[in-house]
Amino acid sequence: MATTHHEVLRLRQLIYRYWFFGWLFEDVNRASLFERAAAWRHNRHQARWLPVYLRRWAVLTLLSFAFGAVMEHGLQAHMLSAVLYVQAILGVTFNAVTSVILLGFKFLPGPF
Repeated sequence: MATTHHEVLRLRQLIYRYWFFGWLFEDVNRASLFERAAAWRHNRHQARWLPVYLRRWAVLTLLSFAFGAVMEHGLQAHMLSAVLYVQAILGVTFNAVTSVILLGFKFLPGPF
């Protein structure tokens, strides 16, 4: 059974949604005050999913660091370990930014 272009896009979309949370939120810079307030409430409600993304990226970060250490010290594969360490650094950065976003949704009253 051959896969169609439509099925490939679905898989890409699922992978994107599994790792990145931008699709959950709406733009707060809408035309009217009521639309902006509704988008802010929606975004605050959707922020409940951010800890799930934090956990996913924390596991990916720890695994990347652990495999990087194994590659560096166990197999002497320095270039591969560097790639894995960079992935771990990106995971730390992603979690830091996501944590700030989560704290902002929890403690900021909103712009309205």
